[in-house]
Amino acid sequence: MTTTAAYDEIADWYEGQFLGAGGDGHSDPLGLGDLIDDLLGEGTGTCLEIGCGTGIHAARVRALGRTPVGVDIAAGMLRHARGRLPVARADAERLPFRDGSVPAVLAAMVHTDMPGYPAVLREVARVLRPGGVFVHLGVHPCFCGGFADRGDPDAVVVRPGYLDGHWTTASWTDQGVRAKVGATHRPLPELLHAFLDAGLTPERFAESGGPTPVVLAARTRSAGPRP
Repeated sequence: MTTTAAYDEIADWYEGQFLGAGGDGHSDPLGLGDLIDDLLGEGTGTCLEIGCGTGIHAARVRALGRTPVGVDIAAGMLRHARGRLPVARADAERLPFRDGSVPAVLAAMVHTDMPGYPAVLREVARVLRPGGVFVHLGVHPCFCGGFADRGDPDAVVVRPGYLDGHWTTASWTDQGVRAKVGATHRPLPELLHAFLDAGLTPERFAESGGPTPVVLAARTRSAGPRP
């Protein structure tokens, strides 16, 4: 896959430069850690992170009492992740887990890297226990993408293209991930319908980053009674 090769090529840059301090000490300007605390919350048992990358969220998940386990398709990223959590190289559309086997799943800033994200969500619903929690953190469909110019931090310019739904490497900056590997854009209703179509029931939503939101987050539940 093109995305796989691209992330393999940029893995060292991603870990050493894009994440700033790198690893568990990286800065968190988007408030992802707070979103994980709030939406995932304390619990026990396995928390499967799909598209775990270099594993930078593992410590946060572990601090909530959960056991982080990661899957990613890019071997270069997993090379950095192995020291932070148990990992497996796998396609998120074919997760190597039994039906109803995990109590929690996390996807953090990866849905634009997965053209088949609706199929990924169906896999999430398959491996979750009845009542299990799935937390999605992703770039905000309304304010991020090839159509959004974030060059002025105080005023995002949204140009035509939001409704198109497409893969692109277009970006307002050549210093970020998207200019290097591209991204798949889905308008907000399409993304939300993908949760529903997979059988995941939304419970809470949140936004972070500012002054115009960069992240849209959701906590959903699989069908069945809560554990």
